[in-house]
Amino acid sequence: MVAPRLLGKLLVARSRRGSPLAGRIVEVEAYLGPHTDPPDPAAHAHRGPTPRNLVLFGPAGHAYVYSIYGQYFCMNISCEKEGLAGCVLLRALEPVSGIAQMAANRGLDEDAPARMIASGPSRLCMALGLTRPLHNGVDVTNATSSLQVRDDGFAEPKIVTTPRIGIKHAVDWPLRFAMRGHACVSGPRRLAMLSTIRNGHSSVE
Repeated sequence: MVAPRLLGKLLVARSRRGSPLAGRIVEVEAYLGPHTDPPDPAAHAHRGPTPRNLVLFGPAGHAYVYSIYGQYFCMNISCEKEGLAGCVLLRALEPVSGIAQMAANRGLDEDAPARMIASGPSRLCMALGLTRPLHNGVDVTNATSSLQVRDDGFAEPKIVTTPRIGIKHAVDWPLRFAMRGHACVSGPRRLAMLSTIRNGHSSVE
């Protein structure tokens, strides 16, 4: 599965106006395509392609950015073969580079706690300045893209697996993955304390 393999990687947003902004991916959620049995009712793609979700049905490794509440954005990465759909929602980052600017983008002081800057899907997008008009469809595997996922050799982390959070359907599916005990993970932090490690990964007891 792609989702846990993204943990520990860097998400880097490049702009022409300043230095790159970067954060380490510490929490993600997987959403399955309509080809799965059963289809994932919480996924944007579960009823098939639409103008909004078309990126999900294209090649893997592209940003799917959508708006919520008319003012915030969330970012996913497509991860299936063309036509199938499936994606990984990025839920939280640990700020790594350009931290002062990331904090400012969130309306915070530069000495704000790291967890306040990019912990949560919408905070993450605000911190890096990600929007649907600018970043939807960007190839995050291309070294020339304005938004990239990079491997900087970070050691493979211990991973907690839990049900997804903040959704109304398929709430018991264990498709949320986070770096065990990391302070920047969003949602109920107690979940990390309830996990046990199995084969390098972990699951909620």
